[in-house]
Amino acid sequence: MRIRIVDAFTDRPFAGNPAGVVLLDSFPDDTWLQNVALEVNHAETAFAHRLPEGGEADWALRWFTPATEVAMCGHATLATAHVLHSTGTHRGPVRFATLSGVLVATPQEDGSITLDFPTAPLTPVDVPDGVAEALGAEPLAACDTGPQVGDLVVELADEKTVLGLAPDHKGLSRHSRRGIIATARAEDASRGYDFVSRCFFPNVGIDEDPVTGSAHTALAPYWSERLGRPDLTGLQASRRSGLVRTGLRGDRTLLTGRAVTVIEGQLLA
Repeated sequence: MRIRIVDAFTDRPFAGNPAGVVLLDSFPDDTWLQNVALEVNHAETAFAHRLPEGGEADWALRWFTPATEVAMCGHATLATAHVLHSTGTHRGPVRFATLSGVLVATPQEDGSITLDFPTAPLTPVDVPDGVAEALGAEPLAACDTGPQVGDLVVELADEKTVLGLAPDHKGLSRHSRRGIIATARAEDASRGYDFVSRCFFPNVGIDEDPVTGSAHTALAPYWSERLGRPDLTGLQASRRSGLVRTGLRGDRTLLTGRAVTVIEGQLLA
């Protein structure tokens, strides 16, 4: 069977967030899926198979990190939709049946793809003891994202502080179910983005995720409220970096980005 490595939320190779994508006839046992994800060793590997016509979804989709299955993943969904469209396997909007319900990916005329995801509920919370020490910076505010995303969003003083973080990942693992999203307002919106973020997920085996679609289902409502606009662009400022265009639509968040296939090969095991 074919396996592809796709860089998501970028328009060029070797940037954005790489994901493995494997199209199957059906899902084999979970041990095999997990072993393939460990072998690929990217933040997520997506596995998908076609569903019978006439149902509420077109394809079943699951995501695995090298350590565990996850309930939601934006960049690997974008990568899977990119593979389906670029290979002619599926045309038009594709509906994925996932652990987070039916998620729709719609190709745009400019070559980008828009994902329709549930908006994360944000609950303001006190900054937990130890978070500032583990991050190496003092948060201005914190929000819990609820069980679907499982992160703690912390706003920092400025973009420079977010970019300069060198956190204690073991220390961060004590303060959320999945990880910590550190964010700040962009210093200069004329650069093409409105806010910056970095995402640290040690509890699922990812110290820092390059570009995280699911995190933007929380960042979109967080910054839309503060900036007074439903449509924004976020820069996830990891070493690889990537842009996510967000559109807040009530209980749904639209995530738009591009993707590039960089490796295609044969999975022999």
